[in-house]
Amino acid sequence: MSFARVIGTGSYLPEKILTSKELESMVDTTEQWIISRTGVRERRIAAAHERTSDLAEHASRAALDAAGVSPEELDLIVVATTTADYVFPSVACLLQDRLGIHNGGPAFDVQAVCTGFVYALDVVNRFFLTGGSKKALVVGAETFSRIIDWTDRNTCILFGDGAGAVVLEASDEPGIVSSHLHADGKYHELLNVSAGVSANYEQVLRGEAYTQMHGSEVFKWAVKTLGDIVDETLAANSLTKSDIDWLIPHQANIRIINATAKKLGISMEQVVVTVDRHGNTSAASIPLAFDEAVRDGRIKRGHKVIMEGFGGGFTWGSILLVY
Repeated sequence: MSFARVIGTGSYLPEKILTSKELESMVDTTEQWIISRTGVRERRIAAAHERTSDLAEHASRAALDAAGVSPEELDLIVVATTTADYVFPSVACLLQDRLGIHNGGPAFDVQAVCTGFVYALDVVNRFFLTGGSKKALVVGAETFSRIIDWTDRNTCILFGDGAGAVVLEASDEPGIVSSHLHADGKYHELLNVSAGVSANYEQVLRGEAYTQMHGSEVFKWAVKTLGDIVDETLAANSLTKSDIDWLIPHQANIRIINATAKKLGISMEQVVVTVDRHGNTSAASIPLAFDEAVRDGRIKRGHKVIMEGFGGGFTWGSILLVY
């Protein structure tokens, strides 16, 4: 059996930093309240000229450089995003062209909001297991600030922009060991953008297609599902918590991360946290955190890593991989 093994990681953050202190002049809130409730001290905001595909390209080139792989070697590109440049074509197709890849390999987007990168890794892993790919690029990229109402303090304090990427290669050595995906659409009204092409299009025309969230309900579900998905992952692989070197959760909110770690009995020293500097970057949050921990040496070859995400839909899921 051929494993999908990570051979390179990369990330990109826009230059503009929006601090929680600056938000005091934009909405009825305080820096102290934001930090105590969310853990977010600052987040990055894409420049007016920057598109999701721009962020994805920067992160992808960094991952390709780290892997020592030229773009034309890739035979598959999957981008996880909620904030694509266009209705179509996909960000993945735009990225494929920007990288100068014209070998006819498949390229497509996956939309599972904040669980998107986990979903994308699962999909790509299945290509590897069936022999459909030998070398793939998986990206999580978002310009989430474009779908935020900056007068709504329930949401604007949380989100930011960024992109993270990994290059995967077919290998006899362990890589992605297992994946576990779930969704339950009956909770879609608790976290959504309630306007689009075929529903409430007038809101789009008015520039009012914004993220809406019922925070307390989302918090409860996130803590429950993120704890359960780790237990499910461990049980499926006959592992215990002590077997796991690192947990990389979706960076939604420090209270959710702390509550999940406490529920699992995992030390926060084993949890990669970037929410304080990145905010919630949706599908980009997990690969951004992964790249940071790989590059600063915390995550080393042979380490067992669980990635877990929870997002609108609701969607949730996990990936167990050996780095």
